[in-house]
Amino acid sequence: MPVIECDPGVARARLADADIDIEPGNTDHERWRAEHGGAVAVAYDTKVVIQGQTPERLVALLREAGGRAHIYFDGASRGNPGPSAVGWVIVTDDGIVSEGGKRIDDMTNNRAEYEALIHALTVAADSGFDTVVVRGDSQLIVKQVTGAWNVNDPGLRERRIRALELLEQFDEWSLTHVPREINERADKLANEALDAS
Repeated sequence: MPVIECDPGVARARLADADIDIEPGNTDHERWRAEHGGAVAVAYDTKVVIQGQTPERLVALLREAGGRAHIYFDGASRGNPGPSAVGWVIVTDDGIVSEGGKRIDDMTNNRAEYEALIHALTVAADSGFDTVVVRGDSQLIVKQVTGAWNVNDPGLRERRIRALELLEQFDEWSLTHVPREINERADKLANEALDAS
């Protein structure tokens, strides 16, 4: 649940400029609320709290453009190839900007890892960040995207190109391999999405 410390009047003006309807708050403590794209922004005296499954668009509209995000991603496949899902977590100094998991088409584990990276980078780009610090527990994906290893599989090559196109949208980026325990939340979200299908 992203929390954006800001002037609620400025935040309201930004949403109004984006043609998003603003309604009165539901309690004495809420100054106003706005719903957009499956998420709700609720304004208080010094902050706006965003709730819902897809908060990225509201976050991008309300926070100052730019900034740095830390991204964690993980893909999961049962059967290799088989049922697959992706998980992601995007964090700033202000807290979690976006996290989730979703079921994707049946594929190999490596392709699911690429899909997780692509999804997380897309969310970060939509949120307006200019710097991303990306971490994942797939050494193959990290080494291929950073150019240390070749990509022989045509399906992986295509996904590598898409990941690099997304990374080029940021002013600065890094991609690092981390142990699974560092990437535990993204892994859990991917597996929960698989369990729910």
